[in-house]
Amino acid sequence: MKVLVTREIPRAGIELLKKRPALELDIRKGPPLSDKDLKKAAVGTSAILCVIPDKITKEVMQAASPTLKLVSTYSVGYDHIDTKAASELGIYVTNTPGDLAQSVAEHSMALLMAVARKIVEADKFMTEKRYKYWDPMIFIGPVLEGKTIGIIGFGRIGQKLAKIAKGGFNMRVLYHDINRDDKAELETGAMYVGLDDLLEKSDFISLHVPLMPSTNHIIGERELKKMKPNAYLINTSRGPVVDEDALAKALKENWIEGAGIDVYENEPNVYPLLRKIPNAILTPHIGSATREARIEMARMAAESIIEVLVDKKSPTYLVNKDIKSPRV
Repeated sequence: MKVLVTREIPRAGIELLKKRPALELDIRKGPPLSDKDLKKAAVGTSAILCVIPDKITKEVMQAASPTLKLVSTYSVGYDHIDTKAASELGIYVTNTPGDLAQSVAEHSMALLMAVARKIVEADKFMTEKRYKYWDPMIFIGPVLEGKTIGIIGFGRIGQKLAKIAKGGFNMRVLYHDINRDDKAELETGAMYVGLDDLLEKSDFISLHVPLMPSTNHIIGERELKKMKPNAYLINTSRGPVVDEDALAKALKENWIEGAGIDVYENEPNVYPLLRKIPNAILTPHIGSATREARIEMARMAAESIIEVLVDKKSPTYLVNKDIKSPRV
């Protein structure tokens, strides 16, 4: 059974697959495959282990038919996969939830601290040899302790961030989600509020929602104008949840103090103005980039393939639970 691995991933996952003699691995390296090359590579596969830049469309899955039984994505998000088509075709879709929550939450806090304390601007100031004397009026930011953080999306990552903010900085934690979580409130000390209340009362706002029609541009011009003028926006979820044109305008015209962004609307392309604004810190989608998280993600993605192809059972980390007639 052929397994297509579209990009190089940590060895832990590959070694798990190599231990199964029934699996024949086709491991690709380098930049993402084009749509044409992905369709070609998919032919005759029983499973595709993909990453976020890979667009696993209905056509890609049909190119692999009738042998394709599983698409295992090396990510929590799966908006790059046509899950509806997969369910109709009887193809399982799995992801790697949970184990990267701490890593993404920590990166969110790192972005928050870096943009608030102007770390990147100060570093550039030093490397450009502009530091001539101590100046009491440059790179001034807020004290974090006791401030209010608003978390939009209160799943695993949002709750981890709440614990960091509350435990490390004694922050007041507000959250908004489609569902209220009483248990999480007790564990984190967070308070549920409406979206507008969160926007108006928070000093820092961090986004942790999945991308779906209801969250597309959940932060736009209206929402940015409701934020405090000295507030900061952090996004480590998915790029399209923020209207980048509105965000660039908000930063340029000082509607808000700053932003830390790890994901982009048209990734890997970045809205040009965001590159030029000093109060925006940009990172290249590295929220889960810790050794621990990436290794565990590789294992989880590989385990899903083994469950389906070798053990002939439904995968643990199943995404498309509406699948009609699985091919296994």
